[in-house]
Amino acid sequence: MSHVFIDLDGTLTDPREGMVKCFEYALRRLGIAVDPAVRLESFIGPPLHDSFRELCGGEDDVERAVACYRERFATLGLFENRVYDGIPEALGALAGEAASLHLVTSKPTVYATRIIDHFGLTDHFDAVYGSHLDGRLGNKAELIADVLAREAIDPARTVMIGDRKFDVLGAKQHGIRTLGVLWGYGTRAELLAAGADALCEHPREIHALVFERTAPER
Repeated sequence: MSHVFIDLDGTLTDPREGMVKCFEYALRRLGIAVDPAVRLESFIGPPLHDSFRELCGGEDDVERAVACYRERFATLGLFENRVYDGIPEALGALAGEAASLHLVTSKPTVYATRIIDHFGLTDHFDAVYGSHLDGRLGNKAELIADVLAREAIDPARTVMIGDRKFDVLGAKQHGIRTLGVLWGYGTRAELLAAGADALCEHPREIHALVFERTAPER
């Protein structure tokens, strides 16, 4: 049986409304103007500190920006979110057959646990692994290494599911098979360039692809 690691934002839930509003709130509080052509939803996926490093044009305002973002996110933004259609059923199928099912997200654990609890997804998971509020373990490769060590899991028996290149690249550093999902914020081209082993167009396909059974051809 496979151990399954699965991402949160853009994979299980669509956090666009809340995250974009929190980015806007933080940038407005700091008086930082961003080119209107910049799509703030493109920053869904990377660690928050990295996103603000780019949006702020350097390191000076990053901590203040993160603090402002979380000021709104902790009370409102995390609930401006929705579970993608078919995800509860997909998680139920995975949990029923996988050796273990872990949420592995760059979002701080304290927020990730509140989100999946709010949407009634907690019972599907053996454990939740995320980053620290100070940014530690925000890098997906480092986070995955931490999960593998804590759980004593064999990478060769593990599958990582996510919507961005960060999920794929982080897993590949540890020899983990990867499944890229196409309903989130990473494109087909991004996921393939990162080296995704398979792509999934709907949550109902996840189970077959994880367990390498016949799935719809692309």
